[in-house]
Amino acid sequence: MNKTPVSAEKNGLLTLRRPDDFHLHLRDGEILKAVLPFTTKQFARAVVMPNLNPPVTTVAAMEAYREIILAAVAARP
Repeated sequence: MNKTPVSAEKNGLLTLRRPDDFHLHLRDGEILKAVLPFTTKQFARAVVMPNLNPPVTTVAAMEAYREIILAAVAARP
């Protein structure tokens, strides 16, 4: 499989193999774990929009949420 993220075909089509998701809601807990495998399979990167309770309102909270996401990525099958 070609790992190049973009290719231009002879027929003029442009193929994005692993685009970016610029508005991803992962939530937290089991929902995060359920959604994440689909996201990592389809997208190269994502801009995460947290809708959490309590909300992410500080840098420390954002860093903690980032660590939760990275741990979930590492734990996926």
